[in-house]
Amino acid sequence: MTYAETVLITLIVYKLVLIAIGFLASRWTKDEGDFLLGGRALGPWVASLSAAASSSSAWSLIGVAYAAYKTGLGALWIFPATVGGFAFNWFVLAGPLRRLSREQGSLTATELLAMDAQGQRRRSVCWLATAFILVAFMVYVSAQYQAAGLAFQSNFGTSPVTSILLGAGIILIYTLLGGFWAVSLTDTLQGILMAMVAILLPSVALVEIGGPAALLQGLEALPDGVSYLSLTADKGLPIGIGLILGYLGIGLGYPGQPHVVNRFMAMGDERTVQVGRRISMVWAILLYGGMLLMGWAGRVLYPDITNAEMLLFHSAQSLLSPVLSGIVVAALLSAVMSTADSQLLVAASSISHDMGKGSGRVSTILKTRLVIVAISLLAVVFALTWPATIFHKVLSAWSALGAAFGPLLIVRALRGPISEKGTLLAMGVGFSTSLILYFLRQSDLGQASVFLKGYGMALEYGVSFGLALTIALRSAEVRTRR
Repeated sequence: MTYAETVLITLIVYKLVLIAIGFLASRWTKDEGDFLLGGRALGPWVASLSAAASSSSAWSLIGVAYAAYKTGLGALWIFPATVGGFAFNWFVLAGPLRRLSREQGSLTATELLAMDAQGQRRRSVCWLATAFILVAFMVYVSAQYQAAGLAFQSNFGTSPVTSILLGAGIILIYTLLGGFWAVSLTDTLQGILMAMVAILLPSVALVEIGGPAALLQGLEALPDGVSYLSLTADKGLPIGIGLILGYLGIGLGYPGQPHVVNRFMAMGDERTVQVGRRISMVWAILLYGGMLLMGWAGRVLYPDITNAEMLLFHSAQSLLSPVLSGIVVAALLSAVMSTADSQLLVAASSISHDMGKGSGRVSTILKTRLVIVAISLLAVVFALTWPATIFHKVLSAWSALGAAFGPLLIVRALRGPISEKGTLLAMGVGFSTSLILYFLRQSDLGQASVFLKGYGMALEYGVSFGLALTIALRSAEVRTRR
């Protein structure tokens, strides 16, 4: 049996398991509450692993390893940013959001933000939130499909179009069948698989190199004139500080991701929060630590890879047996699916539920399924026509969502009601400021400016989040005084 045949069989078995889960979940989906929030009955393992997997897209496997490969130890700052984001979500936000959503009967993050508004202003909040979710998730999901294309192209030589359509088709099947239950159960399986690969592949690579000391010696001895042992990515102290702040700013995006927040809303009780936070934190440490190590080891083992985003596949093929390599490819597709399925469901619920319910239970669920298909097709088009790197494409959508919704959800959960005007202003300022700074950073001016190249990412995250948080706090104070 050839390598490609072995990998293909492994993937087929894995996909059949996912589809079977979708059929099983469809039997538990009786009404809109089940389809959108699993009947608020998630236990700690499903809640924690599905939230972890859905917040850690293909960026966590491909993108983090890519950053470590390109910048050496300078990428280390991604670790406290991502693990810190997990910690804030679980230790600070998860419990209050779970209680608040149950008290208010909210099924979506948008409903949480709009609960204090009435009439036309409530509709305006829903419209604006839905528009931002659709724009960001279109970019986000297209990046996941792009990662699926890399996986198939690397292992089977298929065209990007064929690869992307295959990945999108599998995701659609089980998401349409079982809704939130199918998404959560498959994400749990995918989270386990991602963690296994984050342990296995870097460990094998480290053994191949000869251990941690040999890894550091190998990074130091690379002949291209770059210091891969520099914690500032060999950019000097002033610009290096900007790089560090930019990486740390990634953590600000975690509270504002609707596809993660809905897992908190779906948890059954407080014990689920307490147990789930421990599981989630261990998972985050294993995954992000493993992918950073993989990037550094890959730099020593394969210093001349043309496309660093292919490192994971190249390493799997070189270091593992065909079956284990197939599992690694399945893990990558897990990262794709665990984020894309959750985002498709959230984006569809924003239209079918938040923008107005149908005439009954069946019509609302049917509308949600139709919107899932439409959004998936548009994301496929984006994946084929916008060739940005997965690393940067995901971060652009991540920061925009984080700035638009994170400050509002934090203030709403921890402090109290926010005025309608404040909600609209905070969302608009956070989202638009993040995008403006992103495109400025990517423009010719941004590439030519030493300051923007060094501090652009830090400004994008910090300024947009800070402005939105200030508006949300001031708006909450106004409502309290009333």
